[in-house]
Amino acid sequence: MSDEEEDYMSDAFLSQLQDVKPGVSMVRRVKEAMKREEKQKEKNIKNRQKSYKEQESESREAALQSSISNENKGFALLQKMGYKAGQGLGKQGAGRVDPIPLNIKTDRGGIGMEEMKKRKAEEELEHYRQKVRAKQQNETKSLEDFRSRVRTEREERKIEGDLRKSQRACEQLDSQKGISVPREDWYWPKANADEEDDGLKEEEEEEDEEEVTELTSFDKLQILTSYLRGVHFYCIWCGTTYNDEEDLCSNCPGDTAADHE
Repeated sequence: MSDEEEDYMSDAFLSQLQDVKPGVSMVRRVKEAMKREEKQKEKNIKNRQKSYKEQESESREAALQSSISNENKGFALLQKMGYKAGQGLGKQGAGRVDPIPLNIKTDRGGIGMEEMKKRKAEEELEHYRQKVRAKQQNETKSLEDFRSRVRTEREERKIEGDLRKSQRACEQLDSQKGISVPREDWYWPKANADEEDDGLKEEEEEEDEEEVTELTSFDKLQILTSYLRGVHFYCIWCGTTYNDEEDLCSNCPGDTAADHE
């Protein structure tokens, strides 16, 4: 081995290397570096020149925190009129004690801008509430209309059923009394489709001659019920033929379906 080549296992070479042992020494160096960085930041903050707005704000806050001295002309005039420090304004001393606080505007809005924004926000909120109320009312009305429509359809089906029952009863009772022709065509149920076609032809002929008023199922039921009760003393809801009118009036609840519920 030549003299120029270094022996990597010699003590001279190892002493030149830095201590890079993991553990406590490395953590200590990191903490020291962080402390130096924090101190440098604090030093930079202290040496930094404050802006005009910062100086103005600090001066204002300092002035507001300190009480008015006797050197103030306004305060001196108040003292001449009998005012004492810490006393309320007015003859009875019941007025304001502290000075009126300052409200510094930090935005670029003009005078009254905040009130206008507040009023506009309240108007928008009220408009939104009106829309919600109108929507709720429309939904409630739609639901009520639906229920009314369903109730009407159910009542119409019930009326149609009662009418058919009355027509069958009328045909049977008329036949028992020897009546071969109904008082009106619709007093008896239609026998078959041919008779319905004949009836339609007759109705068309009558409509050509004169205008005929069309009766509703409810009107037909009322007329036919009155006929059954007056001629046959029969009630379709009781399902009973009474002896006479007195027996009918005494024992039948009434002449409508609602009376029998």
